[in-house]
Amino acid sequence: MTVAVAGSTGHFAHPALLYRDESEYLDALVPFLEDGLATGEPVAMAAPESRLRVIRSALGSSADRAVLIDMEHAGRNPGRIIPAVLRRFADAHPDSAVRIVGEPIWAGRNELEYPACVQHEALINAAFDGRDVTIVCPYDVSGLGQHMIADAHRTHPVVWDGPRRGPSDRYDPGAVIARYNTPLPEPALAIESVVTAPAELIPIRQWSAAHGERLGLQPARLGDLELIVTELVTNGLVHGAGPCRVRLWDAGAYLVCEVRDHGRWTDPLAGRRPASRTRPGGRGLLMVHQLAELVRTYVTSDSTTQYALMAWNAGR
Repeated sequence: MTVAVAGSTGHFAHPALLYRDESEYLDALVPFLEDGLATGEPVAMAAPESRLRVIRSALGSSADRAVLIDMEHAGRNPGRIIPAVLRRFADAHPDSAVRIVGEPIWAGRNELEYPACVQHEALINAAFDGRDVTIVCPYDVSGLGQHMIADAHRTHPVVWDGPRRGPSDRYDPGAVIARYNTPLPEPALAIESVVTAPAELIPIRQWSAAHGERLGLQPARLGDLELIVTELVTNGLVHGAGPCRVRLWDAGAYLVCEVRDHGRWTDPLAGRRPASRTRPGGRGLLMVHQLAELVRTYVTSDSTTQYALMAWNAGR
């Protein structure tokens, strides 16, 4: 079965490419990329640098006409990928069909990152519905867990598996978003404060910087922590209900900043859309995604908890 791509149908397409070795990887992606370049479509590939090297070699001089993006840097926080990678490229070409390869899940991802990765994959469908864009997402069957491959079937409406290309019979992105709506493990020890009104924003900024420094965050990143706390608390006070609880703790590889309010999160794409030039607001959560190495959200019937994780020794 032939699967249509952008440029032939004018509709959004989001296939998962299942590959087992470099040969299968190249057999699927090189024709996809070369066909786009041959027809004058904008082409981008966002993947780990090791994969970009393989594609550069296979495309030869044609690679100079494609935009190649190191996903390990640009997409380290999966919440950045839609606004800062996929939408940035697609929105730069509003009058053309666009082809993108996006590989957000690789064997080096850790257990804290994966829920955000798979939710990102589920949200792509809503973020690009109706756009003349094809986004192919490769999955290394030999290097990823079986549950990750099963999730690929649930988050992608179409699956490319060798010569077999067709609709996924397990496609259910809403169920995936719900399944990975989980809290972070409770810390053994956390520093806590409560904010009840906007007038308390300056004190909570000072509190977060002081305790971030005591926990060991680099001085150069204390300002980032202050901004993260300010934006998350402001968002909770404006869109939530009741006081916001702020907690900081050491989670090994990360400093965790948690902000919990008593509102219910209703827009899973909040913070994942590029800022509008014509409407105010919408920039605070975008900023949080840019400043943090990872953002997780946990929603219950009466509360929303945002976790912003900052690596101790990593810059943005």
